[in-house]
Amino acid sequence: MGRGSQDMPNVLVFGGTTEGREIATWLGARGRCHVVVSSATEYGGSLVEGLPNVESLTGRLSQAEMERLMRGRPFACVIDATHPYAVDVSASVAGAAGACGVPLRRVLREDEPEGPWVGADGPLQAARYVAGRPGNVLLTTGTKDLAVYAETVEGFAERVYARVLPVAASLEAASSLGLAEGHVIAEKGPFSKEANCALIRRLGIDIMVTKASGAAGGFWEKVQAARECGTELVVIHRPVAEDGLTIDQLKDELVGRGIA
Repeated sequence: MGRGSQDMPNVLVFGGTTEGREIATWLGARGRCHVVVSSATEYGGSLVEGLPNVESLTGRLSQAEMERLMRGRPFACVIDATHPYAVDVSASVAGAAGACGVPLRRVLREDEPEGPWVGADGPLQAARYVAGRPGNVLLTTGTKDLAVYAETVEGFAERVYARVLPVAASLEAASSLGLAEGHVIAEKGPFSKEANCALIRRLGIDIMVTKASGAAGGFWEKVQAARECGTELVVIHRPVAEDGLTIDQLKDELVGRGIA
């Protein structure tokens, strides 16, 4: 995909999420700007492959690399649509946009819900809670913090199951910590309540750990499955309260500015 005509503004989206795909799809279909979507993983990039007027870049970027990208062509706007738990990435995006003088908009998911589950302020607190409880554990929080559970939960390799993306990096991370193939569920979501229930029952899961990732992350399907199966649910709180726009508010602003 080229860089668009001189008359079409460029928009840079940091995505790899449901919101990133929705924004890129909407902008691309309107055809009034050229969209560059930066995703950390190949899976994230696959969400926007083939969309009209959309260029996909994959690979994790440092703040310096983000700055080089932003200085490489004129961007009318930078949109941070990364995961609400990707605080380091969001900080780098904000730093790069500020250094380059490019307007930045942060896309927010709905407010973190409250409910009848065990809350944890981070993976270590969740791991410590799990360590003090009996039974099999299903982690649905990715591979980034797997090592915390491996170091904290006695019998980690026997008790813990991890649902991860079916990509080499995730499989290697799980294997390196001692999880056998049967304890690694390499599947790509979204997952229905029924799919979650089937997995919980097949593995005999007593505790499921998730993040408060909202509807876009399949959160409520996990809540419903845990309730139906009598499985205890541990929810890791979002790390920070953020300011930003909903997707609808962002769309209205981009239309008003003549970008979309």
